[in-house]
Amino acid sequence: MTFWEHLDELRKVLFRSAIVVFILVIPIFLAKSFIFEKIIFAPTDSGFILYKWLGQLALLLKIPDAAPEPFSLNLINIDLSAQFFIHVSVSLTLAFILAVPFVLYQLWRFIGPGLYEKEQVAVKKAFAFGAVLFFIGVLVGYIFVFPLTLRFLGTYQVSTMVANQISLQSYISMFTQLILIMGVVFEMPALALILSKIGIINKSLLKKYRKHAFTILMIAAAIITPSGDAFTLFIVGMPLYLLYEFSILICRDIDK
Repeated sequence: MTFWEHLDELRKVLFRSAIVVFILVIPIFLAKSFIFEKIIFAPTDSGFILYKWLGQLALLLKIPDAAPEPFSLNLINIDLSAQFFIHVSVSLTLAFILAVPFVLYQLWRFIGPGLYEKEQVAVKKAFAFGAVLFFIGVLVGYIFVFPLTLRFLGTYQVSTMVANQISLQSYISMFTQLILIMGVVFEMPALALILSKIGIINKSLLKKYRKHAFTILMIAAAIITPSGDAFTLFIVGMPLYLLYEFSILICRDIDK
């Protein structure tokens, strides 16, 4: 195929992916009450699953003082059109998240014919692995990273004279950025698996540059952290490094 024929095939991939996202947007948009009240705004209340787990863990360890204090966060909106456009943008974001397996499948169909047979098998498995990892990353971001960040930043005060009034835009921006970031960074093992199968990297190489990787990952966490504070940097940075260690485990050992 010529360059323009390849470009035309890529256009078809993007078009099919966009159609699927658009189809998914419709039911998500119509389920406004459930999506926002039961899912997106759930971390603003003490009844959220993570806070319950932490409370049960404190009781199990017989450290009742370590249990999370009652928590409730009220959001405000000061922009006339913000709620409608936030509804639309959140619907698009959630539709894209749900469409990720289809998008990866379309990318595989585009890339696959250009690979050798041995590479096709490895990359096909890595794409399927990547879809699973993306959803795991989104869940980790939703259940752990975002609630911990929200609870810390939402209750932090330089003085009791200054009350926190969190805007809807600020909340949604932090929410969508963190869950998408965690979904993307969880793709690291899948990428490492592809590069390992092709022969570009191996277990020994990743072990050799472990210290360098730690520094680079912390810098990357600082860049992608939405709020830029040290707490969120730590919450995002640690999963990044653990994913690097997991990548070492699944990579091919060149010595063997």
